[in-house]
Amino acid sequence: MQIGPSVPFYLLALFWTVRLVLISFLCTFLGLLGIRILDALTPRIHERERIGKDPVSVGLFIAGFIIFIGLIIHGSCTAPLAIGGSLVQSLMGFRRLALISICFFVSLLIGIALFNILNKLTPKIPFLSIKDNSLAVGIYVFGYLVFLGIILHAALTMSL
Repeated sequence: MQIGPSVPFYLLALFWTVRLVLISFLCTFLGLLGIRILDALTPRIHERERIGKDPVSVGLFIAGFIIFIGLIIHGSCTAPLAIGGSLVQSLMGFRRLALISICFFVSLLIGIALFNILNKLTPKIPFLSIKDNSLAVGIYVFGYLVFLGIILHAALTMSL
């Protein structure tokens, strides 16, 4: 079946809902993978351990995750839909999945590289000092989750 004006509204709504759920779960997996990558890249900062020691840090983590999910859902809702293509291909085409994955990993690498350059250019600001305060780690991870959400939002809404 092709997507177009002849498709009944209830099928379009059902298709949109399935696509929203699938993309949301896929991007949430990528976000959790991004947190694991952050753990691996900053072995001296034990993010998950430090965040759990302060309720404010936990709140910041949850707030960052909610913003992350909001960006994912918004990106999924506003992602272009291939009119005239098959229903299955429009749902989760290989090209879209590949572009989302490539954009996620390339943006993550660029962000990490720029972060490390900034760290080297500002020697009087000891970035690793955040490991001593769980609230600072919570703010750091909050920003990281928003960063990942914006990356995935851009990947979802870009035109093919």
